[in-house]
Amino acid sequence: MESLYSSIGSLALPGELQNFQQPQLILAFLLSIRVAIVIGMTPILYGMPVPGRAKMILILFLSLALATNISTDQPTVINSAGDIFTAALQEAALGITLALGVLLAFAAFGMAGNLLDTQIGFGIAQVFDPSNNLPSPLLTSTFNFLAVIVFFLMDGHHALLRGLSYSVYAFPVGQPWGMAYAFAPLLKQVAGLFSFGFALASPVVFALLMVEFALSVISRSLPQINMLTMGIPVKILIGVAALSLWFMGMGSAMSNIYASIYKTWNAIFIAHAGQLLNIKNV
Repeated sequence: MESLYSSIGSLALPGELQNFQQPQLILAFLLSIRVAIVIGMTPILYGMPVPGRAKMILILFLSLALATNISTDQPTVINSAGDIFTAALQEAALGITLALGVLLAFAAFGMAGNLLDTQIGFGIAQVFDPSNNLPSPLLTSTFNFLAVIVFFLMDGHHALLRGLSYSVYAFPVGQPWGMAYAFAPLLKQVAGLFSFGFALASPVVFALLMVEFALSVISRSLPQINMLTMGIPVKILIGVAALSLWFMGMGSAMSNIYASIYKTWNAIFIAHAGQLLNIKNV
């Protein structure tokens, strides 16, 4: 994460737009595909009631602002409508790749909430989750909504914009790029998805495990007691109390999850830069 910030920390968006020529407008259109997919595939704006037109305007202005960083003398391979279509597919693939890094990080919160819903007994209760526009269990929806709020509180959106700005330099708009080099960083993030999700819920799961042990001892000592009617309220009470206490110490686990986004992006940028360096040395 530190290497990514050291690479992109000094970048700043220009204060005013330059006079666009036709090639720059084409590049801005292609860049808008990358930005739209990164914003659209991730739950960054889903947790808030943002109208679709406002999202489109935001994507348009972000694309125009980032397009001003495009060097006018960079080589271009766009000479026909077929080249534009091919470049658009490449930008869509790149946008999906970058968006997966964000989506996998937010999925860890949903996994933690789903795990706690199953352990506590909230899996039956379904509420509307604004982060994915689908009904989901209570704690899953809470964790998804909390992930979006804390992401903005920790200035994650600023780091995301810096990463998009740096991607314009790492992956020139309209240029081919090696998709195979992004496979290993994404696979590594997928492998760590369960560990990140379990780290968010592990103290509460441990408390519920102790409750299960206690209830099992009581059921053996007093078999006449109905553990089904007694166990569910006790697990809900202990689970909610443990979760309330764990919220105060969850910051480090959440920071590691958000850092995985930029570690994955940084690994993709470094792999692509190494690929370009090897091509130049050949």
